[in-house]
Amino acid sequence: MPTLAKNIVDTLRTSGVKRVYGLPGDSLNGFTDALRVTDGIEWVHVRHEEAAAFAAGAEAALTGEIAVCAGSCGPGNLHLINGLFDAQRSRVPVLAIAAHIPSDEIGSGYFQETHPQELFRECSVYAEHVSSPEQMPRMLRIAMREAIEKRGVAVLVIPGDIALADVAAHVEEIRGYASTVIPAESQLESAAAALNGAKKVTILAGAGVAGAHEQLIALAERLQAPIVHALRGKEHVEYDNPFDVGMTGLIGFSSGYHAMRECDALVMLGTDFPYQQFFPENATVIQVDIRGEQIGRRTHVDIGLVGGVAETIDELLPRLEGSKDGGHLRASVKHYRRARKDLDDLATPSKRTIHPQYLAKLIDDHADDDAIFIPDVGSPTVWAARYLTMNGRRRLIGSFTHGSMANALSQAIGAQAQDRSRQVIALAGDGGLAMLLGELITLTQNGLNAKVVVFDNASLNFVELEMKAAGFVTFGTGLDNPDFSKVAEAVGIKGIRVEKSADLPAAVEEFLEHDGPAVLDVTTERQELSMPPNITMEQAKGFALYAIRTVLSGKGDELIDLAKTNLRQLF
Repeated sequence: MPTLAKNIVDTLRTSGVKRVYGLPGDSLNGFTDALRVTDGIEWVHVRHEEAAAFAAGAEAALTGEIAVCAGSCGPGNLHLINGLFDAQRSRVPVLAIAAHIPSDEIGSGYFQETHPQELFRECSVYAEHVSSPEQMPRMLRIAMREAIEKRGVAVLVIPGDIALADVAAHVEEIRGYASTVIPAESQLESAAAALNGAKKVTILAGAGVAGAHEQLIALAERLQAPIVHALRGKEHVEYDNPFDVGMTGLIGFSSGYHAMRECDALVMLGTDFPYQQFFPENATVIQVDIRGEQIGRRTHVDIGLVGGVAETIDELLPRLEGSKDGGHLRASVKHYRRARKDLDDLATPSKRTIHPQYLAKLIDDHADDDAIFIPDVGSPTVWAARYLTMNGRRRLIGSFTHGSMANALSQAIGAQAQDRSRQVIALAGDGGLAMLLGELITLTQNGLNAKVVVFDNASLNFVELEMKAAGFVTFGTGLDNPDFSKVAEAVGIKGIRVEKSADLPAAVEEFLEHDGPAVLDVTTERQELSMPPNITMEQAKGFALYAIRTVLSGKGDELIDLAKTNLRQLF
């Protein structure tokens, strides 16, 4: 008779799960041993459980299918929590196996005791403790279906002794199937009437437009509407799109900002864009989301449409008159071309230093047409948003909602493991890479050929920018970094270091062409400013205060470097 652990593994394999990310431990022995004797499902051994959860989330984001991670009792599964928060907030299906202390010791203050079902409650759609073998496999079915259908994290807390118990249970295939959701007729009519009466319509598109590119373009053409995208919408929006006017938000384009602020009707499609200050103040707002509870969460909404983006547009198009003047669209596109040229002009070589924009542009130019890009949170995300070109085949994933450091390398593990033939490029910050530096060893141990670019500016760069904007003297943000290329070589990875712009093009080509994992450590300009799309009075005051305080603190030379680096952005 198989053990409960073997039944779990067999169910996962039958349901299409190809791998489990994790770190072994005694309370997890029954589960890992079941993996050992089961063909067709791989154990991806990481060096930190946080990376396991990030890797599983990345796999789920790329495949749309459930992915699995596991951690041993107490500190082991507790380490999963940050990556699971990211998966939950990114709405990707992940199952976490959280091993627990012996069942007869629960509540006694036993070695490594925690209460995982409570700890994981906030970052999951389902978190339950398996207290007897008889509860399985029903709880496994429930957990997997919760994760798949709700697009979130499900956690099963299983004591080690329970996992080793014999169980007579059927192995069932658990799969998800996409459903079509169409808004109520009355709401469709109201939306059509509002749009037919509007003069200047703008579309804000997010990750929910995945799979609806054709419908999105048709709607923009009918409404003569510029399309602004949120960060998670970039990969689904900007390719083959004459209506694209860039991104909005704190790291967006001025053109995207103005296209939204100047419209009299805003159509929000599958987006949970969080920054209230970027929404128009007096426009009619129509929001489409398959999750009705999301409507009106970020700004006032006049008409809410609960439905999938593609099917909602299909229902809406026949109701639209299509006689719009194209003035708003033309002005927005013209502004975007200007903004795009200004950004491209910054992505150039320099005799004095290496601008991070130039590095990002070279990576974009030389990467494969179906590359997967994964930027760390902070300035690498800024450069990815502004300089990576999407084409409908490339992917861009990251910790864009949870906003965690150390995601790039960890998510690259999952991205590469699910497709070892595809080019995966982690755009790592030096702080983010150092935080989970041991995961470089995970690449070599598992034969994963991910490429890691390091934006090495010896600082927590985006934190410094936030400090300057708020008027604070930068403090506690400097990093004494090693030569990351030599660290890479020490663990069996090809390492390349670049300190001059002239050497960068050849290095990028060598880096991407290498048959194996590689680290490209590039010393980039620390003082580079990622200018927001609109400078507020508060930010202007903040920079003035920063300048005064910096001089008074004896760091006036920092202001000189800042001016030298960013003079080209101002004139």
